[in-house]
Amino acid sequence: MNKYIKPHEWKIIEEGFNPDNQESSESIFSLGNGRMGQRANFEEFYSGQSLQGSYLAGIYYPDKTKVGWWKNGYPEYFAKVLNSTNWIGIDIEIEGIKLDLNKAKIENFLRTLDMQQGILSRSFTATLENGKTVEVDVTRFLSMDDLDCGVIRYQLRPLNFSGKISFIPYLDGDVKNRDANYDEKFWNILESDSIYGEAWLLTQTKKLDFRVGYVMRWSVDVPDFEVETSYNDVKSENRIEIDCTKGKLISFDKFVTVCSSLYYDKEILLEIAGTKTLMAKQNGFEKMLENHTKCWAEIWKQSDIKIKGDIVAQQSIRFNIFQLNQTYRGDDARLNIGPKGFTGEKYGGSTYWDTEAYCLPFFLSTAPLKVSRNLLIYRYNHLSKAIENAEKLGFSNGAALYPMVTMNGEECHNEWEITFEEIHRNGAIAFAIFNYIRHSNDIQYLEDYGIEVLIAIARFWAQRVSFSNEKNKYVILGVTGPNEYENNVNNNWYTNKIAKWCLEYTLEVLNKMKLNNPLKYKYIVEKTDFNYKEETSKWNEIIENIFLPYCEKNEIFLQQEGYLDKEQILVSDIPVGQRPINQHWSWDRILRSCFIKQADVLQGIYMFENEFDTETIRKHFDFYEPRTVHESSLSPCVHAIIAARINDKDKAYSMFCRTARLDLDDFNNEVSEGLHITSMAGTWMAIVEGFGGKRVIEGELHLNPIIPKQWKEYSFIILFRGNKLEINVSQQQIEIFSHSKEDISIFVYGKKHVIKGGGKMVTTIL
Repeated sequence: MNKYIKPHEWKIIEEGFNPDNQESSESIFSLGNGRMGQRANFEEFYSGQSLQGSYLAGIYYPDKTKVGWWKNGYPEYFAKVLNSTNWIGIDIEIEGIKLDLNKAKIENFLRTLDMQQGILSRSFTATLENGKTVEVDVTRFLSMDDLDCGVIRYQLRPLNFSGKISFIPYLDGDVKNRDANYDEKFWNILESDSIYGEAWLLTQTKKLDFRVGYVMRWSVDVPDFEVETSYNDVKSENRIEIDCTKGKLISFDKFVTVCSSLYYDKEILLEIAGTKTLMAKQNGFEKMLENHTKCWAEIWKQSDIKIKGDIVAQQSIRFNIFQLNQTYRGDDARLNIGPKGFTGEKYGGSTYWDTEAYCLPFFLSTAPLKVSRNLLIYRYNHLSKAIENAEKLGFSNGAALYPMVTMNGEECHNEWEITFEEIHRNGAIAFAIFNYIRHSNDIQYLEDYGIEVLIAIARFWAQRVSFSNEKNKYVILGVTGPNEYENNVNNNWYTNKIAKWCLEYTLEVLNKMKLNNPLKYKYIVEKTDFNYKEETSKWNEIIENIFLPYCEKNEIFLQQEGYLDKEQILVSDIPVGQRPINQHWSWDRILRSCFIKQADVLQGIYMFENEFDTETIRKHFDFYEPRTVHESSLSPCVHAIIAARINDKDKAYSMFCRTARLDLDDFNNEVSEGLHITSMAGTWMAIVEGFGGKRVIEGELHLNPIIPKQWKEYSFIILFRGNKLEINVSQQQIEIFSHSKEDISIFVYGKKHVIKGGGKMVTTIL
């Protein structure tokens, strides 16, 4: 852990400059607007350790797979979200000496991320080698109003001299990914040029022909200055030289537009970017900022969570919500949510099952319905690729295996035990469809898109099982469950359970469509070449006879066959110096241990909670949680929800704190690689589904709130079927406010209440 972030309700604050924290801060203070993102790199030159990172949504590179031993079926490439042109750069030269925070004496350093307004600011006093001292204030934002635009205000005041200061704003296309498999650069520079007051670059990926145009303009608030322009094959810049006066502030604004061929005709990218940049400059810094902050105000109206009495928790939840909203907007079904978002390169920036299992619940309750719909449409659009992925592994008849990692639907992950064994991801996608429908009742989506995905996934499970004569049951062999500290196991309970459920749910949807919309049903049957009698007969046989490992002695479902053959020791038995075990133990030792990386059986308990009584849930939690090392960012949130469900408030609170502060306090000593964006959605789940007890059961909204002793009260917002509800929970009572015109029914502690449009209800907390 590394605790250096100061607590504040709405801000992330770093006081004092420590170069050892620079890469971590670059992640934590990152900005994004759904279309692009930028690590919190310095605008001015910095010779210290840094991960320069500017990333564009949907722009990627198929980096050729690099493995020690090629196995049949390996993907040809690992998709990488590209580190692209450095557009933030503004070098500063003071009397011929370059300002470099790694060499200058730095005092009064303050870096602040204002989450309420989406603004990154930085201030410091620097004394250079030549003895010149300057005071600097920098403000940056990525516009939420104009998604192609980034704006920087760089203010500098000479404190002990008058003389020459140069501002050198530039666009630098000479960048590379730190995670490049073969240390190659991924960009061609097609055009680079610079004129007075303006510079531009046109870039092209070396594969796939994505193109991005960058145009930069600037303004400065002094009357007299000299300008030089220069460019080379990869970089274009202006050099503005100013005769400064001691004590007088210089304010320099930089406006940059980034236009990609994902959204604009590649032949006119620079023309469009130039027009948009000119408009940004004409609007000016203040107007651009005003429009930007108005957008953030609307976002917070829908998604804020308020906590009284615990400023650390308040800061944490807002940080997580902030990062989620600036990573994904939901207006483009071609985009999805990478585990690191726009904050780093680990995991390639691609899509995992994290989206369906963790992010969808957040957007279902905090954003317009189209946002969640687009997340599901993303998978529908990749259905043909998922079928191809399954065919490569020997499956047929339209069976689909969705990729573990993808950009365009193709599998591009190259760890064997993940790519080919962690097939439970198929179940997460099917469950996301179910989750969306129970929240939205959007039957049109189900009939137009969802049912085809469900059929293809069900066909996969029907072929992936095998029949064991010894057990007289259907089994699923050679898998990895959510606990990735177990590879190539047989009959992982969660995998078998979700396979069974997928078959059941697909049958249910098909039968309802057959009854309620026979014409659409006939169309789907013909389109998918579905043999109802033959295929559903097989599905029913599997449903009735699938093996779900169970221990009679302990009265628990077994994580997988043979789990109890392992030495049963607890996490508390591991010496502190050997944690985390993934950084201290050999992989062989981890695989032979009973230790669990993240919720596995408990993931299934969470998803299918209504099938189990409280005592059963408690029994499984008490058995598996003490064996869980929580070395996945996705682990603490599920445990927090289940702990709240069994009314273990202390454990729920500790698990919430762990997931909420994972990056801010760097629990796993890896935040320098980027933030854990998808687990941040789990932080929201821990409050709303955990402490708030929010559930949707058979289309009805349920709440079963509890409150930690550390909090005076908390409140959250739920959007449900066109209704906006605000729920306030204190140590004494629950208040539910309706911000909609229509009446809505809601169950609180199992009792049904009807809240009038614009009205409220109050009840005592249990």
